[in-house]
Amino acid sequence: MSSLPPPTVSLSADDARRIALRAQGFLGAPDRRGGVRGVLRHLGAVQLDTISVLARSHELIPYARLGAVGRDTVEKAYWSERHAFEYWSHAACILPIEEWPHFAFRRRARRARGHRWHVLQDKERSTQAVLDRLKADGPLTSTELGGAKNGGEWFEWSETKIAVEWLLDTGEVVCSERRGWKRVYDLPERAVPDALLHDDMDDAECLRRLVALAGRSLGVGTRADIADYHRLKGEQVDAVIADSGLVPVEVEGWGKPAWADPAALATAPRGRHRTTLLSPFDSLVWDRPRTERIFAFTHRLEAYVPKPKRIHGYFAMPLLAGGRLQGRVDPAREGSTLVARQLSLTTPKAARPMAQALREAAGWVGCDAVRIERAGSAPEAAAVTAELAAL
Repeated sequence: MSSLPPPTVSLSADDARRIALRAQGFLGAPDRRGGVRGVLRHLGAVQLDTISVLARSHELIPYARLGAVGRDTVEKAYWSERHAFEYWSHAACILPIEEWPHFAFRRRARRARGHRWHVLQDKERSTQAVLDRLKADGPLTSTELGGAKNGGEWFEWSETKIAVEWLLDTGEVVCSERRGWKRVYDLPERAVPDALLHDDMDDAECLRRLVALAGRSLGVGTRADIADYHRLKGEQVDAVIADSGLVPVEVEGWGKPAWADPAALATAPRGRHRTTLLSPFDSLVWDRPRTERIFAFTHRLEAYVPKPKRIHGYFAMPLLAGGRLQGRVDPAREGSTLVARQLSLTTPKAARPMAQALREAAGWVGCDAVRIERAGSAPEAAAVTAELAAL
């Protein structure tokens, strides 16, 4: 890494935590006028994932910031009127459509590689067949294009599926929405507004934008934090950070160089803290080392851990309250009851906010009762149950 300019601002650990919370939309009045689209623009990326417990993760992201916004409203806000597209950012993410030009560097890199992990038997014929179908018939899923599987093992894609995903990687098709959780593919000229439909930005310009965007969305972050947000390489961050507009800062206890969005430093973060349950794929906590550094809270998604080895549960959701992570709960639905299959608190004072978060989440998904199935201790279960009864 090249020599760094000396930091001009020193932040306490609490300053950094509050800046991060405000940058992620959890401190201060929620932007209800901007709504779901405002949340997406503010965050720059909303991660998608197949797991659905209370709801899918991309629905939980605006819920955590705005409250009980209707789930149909969420989907419509993402996918109507060419406001968003799906592409590879932190992972598979919903991205604001205005960021289409800034992912040209990644589309070029995929194209230069020549293939994805699946290799096409006849690339020219297969890709042209997909493009012809989309041109003739409009937006289609892989099933509508001819089938996603090849008839073998569940993970073995068909030639058509490999072709359309290759075209997605390289920008020759666009994922314009999800329908029944299936990607819907379309031609760029139909899915991307004319003013944005270009790949003429060089890699440096793309990277500067994404580094600046990550800094804005994080508020303050280390090199690793900023790189992780859109899954850039450290050297890519190094190459552009001096020209990104981010300000070098020193953060108490971090022990690493850091940068902040100048707008985040302009005013002290103040306002009401949101009390809510977080998806494990929420951008506030998706980077585990950053979460430990900022919140002194270790969190691990255990969905892929064998059940006997799970500690906190299949889809444990951290509890955010008072600007801190104060517990977690593994939720499930049984009819009209939200069940806390496993619950734990970091402090007895978290019993009330946990009850509030559970009650709000239950109402959002159409449940009229909450039951604690298991907790870290009997007093924790009793305390949350008592607070639920008092609400």
